[in-house]
Amino acid sequence: MGLDIRYPIGMMFTLLGLILLGTGFITGGDAAIYRSSLGININLIWGAVLLIFGLLMWVSAHLGRNK
Repeated sequence: MGLDIRYPIGMMFTLLGLILLGTGFITGGDAAIYRSSLGININLIWGAVLLIFGLLMWVSAHLGRNK
């Protein structure tokens, strides 16, 4: 048919998730940065969420194409 919209969405969310995960790992030891978020490393958490969502989009696009 054409380009499945799940491929670019999956790519975008996967890339953004990797960037946020990297930021969360690099700044994980600095408590002053996360003082406003009650000491929770929000970059690490949301990076993992976005990475999982992006990978799920890629997998669903790949499985939908092979039918």
